[in-house]
Amino acid sequence: MYPISNFQYISHQNDRYGQTDGVHMVLEGGCRWIQLRMKDADPEEIVRTGRELRRMCDDCGAVLIVDDHVELVGEIGADGVHLGKNDMPVAEARKILGRDKFIGATANVFEDIVVASQAGADYIGLGPYRFTTTKKRLSPVLGTEGYRRIMAQCAAQGISLPVIAIGGITAADIPELMATGVYGIAVSGALLGAVDPVSETKKFMKDLKNR
Repeated sequence: MYPISNFQYISHQNDRYGQTDGVHMVLEGGCRWIQLRMKDADPEEIVRTGRELRRMCDDCGAVLIVDDHVELVGEIGADGVHLGKNDMPVAEARKILGRDKFIGATANVFEDIVVASQAGADYIGLGPYRFTTTKKRLSPVLGTEGYRRIMAQCAAQGISLPVIAIGGITAADIPELMATGVYGIAVSGALLGAVDPVSETKKFMKDLKNR
């Protein structure tokens, strides 16, 4: 498998761009980790979009992760799944997908990370950093201090899973966030909502590289 990227894009759509348009621009900007998130779509639409994204990701050597739907990973040909706190348990997903697929798990508190780590998750999506409109039923906002506290707890307990910060992150947040000890960041609206998503993706990647 590819290494886990420190810069991940969570797909969505807005008034200007659809799912595939957004992914195309982010890939053009250099991002190589795409998570397909279509919360309100039916399985057929997710598979149809996912297969198109699979071809796009293959063209540039990018990883494709499916949000929530363990049962669609094989149909899409995805590299793994990201599971929310109310989705299938990580251990059950691992039995289905085996060791050659990525499994990410959502966390909001340190205890979530402990559970996911013990169950065999490959990485953690920890958030939200701040309020974001791209996700419904938002968990309590962590802020910089929340990340610093949780990363210190991980270090104290010897938990070394890559932790990806998520939730309303902008490029200006990168220095402060990365200083907390997180492995990387995941973004959504900051890219698709930018005046030029391709250039904004490049800026994020440059700023991350310089940390």
